[in-house]
Amino acid sequence: MTKGNGPAYSTVLDKMNPEKRAFEIDGIPVGQGQPLLLIAGPCVIESYEMTLKIAKYLQGVTRKLGLALIFKASFDKANRTSIESFRGPGIGRGLEILMQVKRELDIRVLSDVHTPAQIEAAAEVLDVIQIPAFLCRQTDLVLAAARTQKPLNIKKGQFLAPWDMANVVQKAASTGNARILITERGAMFGYNNLVVDFRSIPIMQKTGFPVIFDATHSIQLPGGAGTQSGGQREFAPPLARAAVAAGADGVFMEVHPDPDHALCDGPNSLRLEAVGDLLSQLIAVKNVLSNHQQ
Repeated sequence: MTKGNGPAYSTVLDKMNPEKRAFEIDGIPVGQGQPLLLIAGPCVIESYEMTLKIAKYLQGVTRKLGLALIFKASFDKANRTSIESFRGPGIGRGLEILMQVKRELDIRVLSDVHTPAQIEAAAEVLDVIQIPAFLCRQTDLVLAAARTQKPLNIKKGQFLAPWDMANVVQKAASTGNARILITERGAMFGYNNLVVDFRSIPIMQKTGFPVIFDATHSIQLPGGAGTQSGGQREFAPPLARAAVAAGADGVFMEVHPDPDHALCDGPNSLRLEAVGDLLSQLIAVKNVLSNHQQ
């Protein structure tokens, strides 16, 4: 991508500091020159028992492989396709479950917020606050989340060019918050389909913040099943490998013991037992890249 190949491609990016790409999230290093970060968990909190089961499994796998884990589960999915879709337990019970899992396993947790009113309660529990892709341009939401000084994971909207995220992270960084992750999750490609432009990883890294690749939402088919989104989970592993090869600082994935019966995002969720092998592959790709850069 060269100057002039996109609307205002370099006007904001050129003013940002690409050397800023490393920080810690409660002792977990992330960014340039750091080990691969994994953000993973179920799409939504279905129950305390299911959430704990998934978190325990992921913790065991990542400890064995020497990977850092941030556990992800949403207390509310406010952007479901249908009014009849399962949204989750809500903020009260959802945060209670995340706190129980966090204390029992001593892990870091992440969840989405959808309104500024949710942020104060969420910040008391979450180690990372996530801004959903559809809401990444909501200035009041981004600023309110950033003002907590908690690490943020801002998902790139499916409707944005990668260089547009420079404006989004500038909003967050204007509060003095310097711990910001940007997550690539694909771009709309016609109706009910997404495509990944891997140029987005190095482009968004020009903001100076680490870039995470969402391997499972990138193969989602939004609204593709009529009253719910479809997905093509078989394509998540090759896209994850490609993203790490392109220099992604971490990988995001939704996982479930039985995706075909998951209450949310089952078609694009990975089977829990498949995670270990995929992570081993991603580590191998990361090591090749690191050795080449030395």
